Amino acid sequence: MTEYSLFATTPKAMEGLLADEIRSLGGNNIRQSLAGVSFEGDLETAYRCCLWSRTANRILLQLDHFEVDSQEDLYDGVKKTNWFEHLQPEGSFAVTFSAKNNKAINNTHFGALKVKDAIVDQMRSKFHKRPRIDTRQPDIHINVYLQGKTAQLSLDLSGESLHKRGYRDTSIAAPIKENLAAAMLLRSGWPEIAKAGGSLLDPMCGSGTLLLEGALIAADFAPGLLREYFGFLGWKKHAAEIWQRLRAEAEQRRTDGIANLPVIVGFDQSRRTVATALKHIENAGLLHKIHVEKRDITLAEPAESWPTGLVICNPPYGERLGDEEQTAELYRQFGEIMKQRFVGWQAAIIISNPELGFRLGIRSRKPITLYNGALECKLLRFAIEPEAFFVPKSKTAQDRIELILHNSRDSQAEMFANRLKKNLKKWRKWAKQNDIRCYRLYDADLPEYAVAIDVYQGEKTWVNVQEYEAPKSIDEDKANDRLAGVMAEIPRILEIPSNQVFLKIRRKQKSSEQYEKQGDQGHFHVVEEGGCRLLVNFEDYLDTGLFLDHRPIRLRIQQQAQGKRFLNLFAYTASATVHAAKGGAVSSTTVDMSNSYLQWAKNNFALNGIGNEHKLVRANCMAWLESQAQAKIKPQFDLIFLDPPTFSNSKKMDEAFDIQNDHITLISNAASLLAPNGILYFSTNFRRFKMDSQKLAHLTIEDISAETIPEDFARNPKIHYCWSIRK
Repeated sequence: MTEYSLFATTPKAMEGLLADEIRSLGGNNIRQSLAGVSFEGDLETAYRCCLWSRTANRILLQLDHFEVDSQEDLYDGVKKTNWFEHLQPEGSFAVTFSAKNNKAINNTHFGALKVKDAIVDQMRSKFHKRPRIDTRQPDIHINVYLQGKTAQLSLDLSGESLHKRGYRDTSIAAPIKENLAAAMLLRSGWPEIAKAGGSLLDPMCGSGTLLLEGALIAADFAPGLLREYFGFLGWKKHAAEIWQRLRAEAEQRRTDGIANLPVIVGFDQSRRTVATALKHIENAGLLHKIHVEKRDITLAEPAESWPTGLVICNPPYGERLGDEEQTAELYRQFGEIMKQRFVGWQAAIIISNPELGFRLGIRSRKPITLYNGALECKLLRFAIEPEAFFVPKSKTAQDRIELILHNSRDSQAEMFANRLKKNLKKWRKWAKQNDIRCYRLYDADLPEYAVAIDVYQGEKTWVNVQEYEAPKSIDEDKANDRLAGVMAEIPRILEIPSNQVFLKIRRKQKSSEQYEKQGDQGHFHVVEEGGCRLLVNFEDYLDTGLFLDHRPIRLRIQQQAQGKRFLNLFAYTASATVHAAKGGAVSSTTVDMSNSYLQWAKNNFALNGIGNEHKLVRANCMAWLESQAQAKIKPQFDLIFLDPPTFSNSKKMDEAFDIQNDHITLISNAASLLAPNGILYFSTNFRRFKMDSQKLAHLTIEDISAETIPEDFARNPKIHYCWSIRK
């Protein structure tokens, strides 16, 4: 049978576990690298890894590698492969592209489009048919990894990440992924404990991930057996008879293993979470094999009939500053419960703050580093025996903040406090003179304190703090201490309660992350701008629903809207439409693809008494614009606001959107809807954006960026670019 070069990906720090797994599954010439393992094996070995690996994310079958110095090199390199060997001309495929340290291609969406074009063009030239793009369950999934100048072209045999076992309700967010849970169990010695008949208990079980992964390990239950889709099922070289044999073998092993499953129990204080865990257990076919009940952590204890075993959990990390004292008390309680009720058991917990582990009062073995997403964590493992017990000294979160401020009061913290006071005096006066309720107070004025601080005034004063992610060269503890100082100083200087201060981490954006949901609190507050009442949300999204740097363009639209027909594209929460309506627009059309933001817009309309002549349209703006531009009778608008995202690869769109590549089509189609003497305002916050004026020579384009940067954002004049465009 043919031997293939294969590569398995895994979360960072799990490479050793993955290498051991692949060795046991028949892989040869195994070599570990960062976040992955390369190996060799035949198709049966690759299938076994897809079916049985508990720690891998993806299994990649390597097709080719080539040098890339230009976009054309990427296109030509992909086109060298005979894709008819892998895919029917009318079949479907998806592309995942990533790049690192390549000067020619550093945009993942553009790279993916080049790969797609090469495959489609080859098929179309040979067969006069083109394969479809299917991002959900394609016949084959193609992976391209560009490291420096070397591109590695592979088939993703897993199709979607192998951590998705098939038992989880995909609408419910999980605190840890399944392969991280498996790694915790493997590192904690659960396979040996289970073989000896020991029990497994998670006293804070959440949606049941640790319980289920523990059961899969103990029952010799292949983690991929519940999955209905793999990336090789539609591949032309798929060996169905091998796959069916491997599945049949796995099903028999599962049947035998479930019959000898040890005691596996979970507790959680939330009735809703317990119901979720039970649903996941049912999905896995393990109902009545795993016991879950509603029970507070203070009541956690083993039944007399349970053999000693492993207590394992993923407790709260206390990442939010306001939660730290409460979380520390939870860890102290948990430590006391283990010392009183679980002597003789083993224990393991995963934490991100080593000090919280100290609160348990039990000495651990050497911590093991694992990563929960991008967050570095430590797996602490304990033998719960009296000789390991000690009494930790108490230290609250407020003590820590006060200590930080005291130690640095004479230098940097004092500098930050003084700058904040100075800024508050200046911008509060400016805002009052200009009737501005929401403004930027501080924007990384001191490099050591790289945060943006925005003030929102409504029935209360709220502060939105965005921490710019520190570069890797900055010591993490030092950055955290400075942030603690910021969060302590803001309520003191602004004289507001700390629960009116909200913290976000502003990373470099990929795709449309600024729109991704961060929570589900549903707390909306009303603020005013230019006589408009607008809803903002500080907890559920990275952005609040109101881009403060667009204040001047919104007010300009309001001033020019009298008697006009207004079009708002990529409308977000439709704040610009509210301004247009308040300014006297006779009608408006507001287009966005998100149900959530259109509902937000609808609520903004209701708040301002905006009537039915102002329409909300749910649509892909690119597709909607194209259809309107091609209509025999085009709708006409006197005023258009076009503020697209930099990138978007939303599942609701057929293809990825890239503002640099797509702005010509976008602006041309929008301008075709302008009435005589109409104005199109186009804005982008992509800092490297270059307007292609030559290809838009049929339009009159004026750069008005300087006029649209508000005074409170003048420290950062590249916050956005803006143009006025006429026919």
